[in-house]
Amino acid sequence: MPEGTLEVSLISAKGLENTDVLLNMDPYVILTYRSQEKRSTVASGKGSNPEWNESFLFDVSSKETTDLKIKILDSDSGSADDLVGHASISLDALFRDGDIPAKSYNVMKDDAYCGEIRIALNFTAQKSRGFDPSDANMGGWKQSSRD
Repeated sequence: MPEGTLEVSLISAKGLENTDVLLNMDPYVILTYRSQEKRSTVASGKGSNPEWNESFLFDVSSKETTDLKIKILDSDSGSADDLVGHASISLDALFRDGDIPAKSYNVMKDDAYCGEIRIALNFTAQKSRGFDPSDANMGGWKQSSRD
């Protein structure tokens, strides 16, 4: 697996189940890639069709898994935040192709469809640190100047 930087563009969601009975919910997203976790802002009062338009960066190394985990929660003051739903995106195609334009992914809760989340993905590979024979500063003998 390649090494580099994964950029996740969190765009929006639609058709989410409103977990608040009387008000529009205040959804936010937690993105997890291996042990790295990022949290979006709260889309206050945006209900079932929130928009975020935020980007997050993750470091990718050869020992990491190839799934991005997404959890959507409803921010509640005074009580625990409610789980709206979750999604998992395999990143195999991204590492092969370099980017995946904005696309909608199914959000699930209790094995049932409960909306969609729209995300764009980009992967920037880190340059190989291998030997480059054209690099004059690497290896070999170089005469020093001692005048």
